[in-house]
Amino acid sequence: MKKLIFVLTTIPALGSLVVINRVEPYVLGLPFVLFWGICWVFLTSLFLIIANKFDDSKEEEEL
Repeated sequence: MKKLIFVLTTIPALGSLVVINRVEPYVLGLPFVLFWGICWVFLTSLFLIIANKFDDSKEEEEL
């Protein structure tokens, strides 16, 4: 389940960079592709935290 969630959160972040690779539109003073990449770093982290909260296995690894 965790691998599936990881793949589903990284595909939009990496796959869309080819489509939105333009310099002209600026968002918050950043080129759009840089803004998009930064947003996906935070969104992916948020999605993985949420997925971890809903994970039923609650397994802990021994160090």
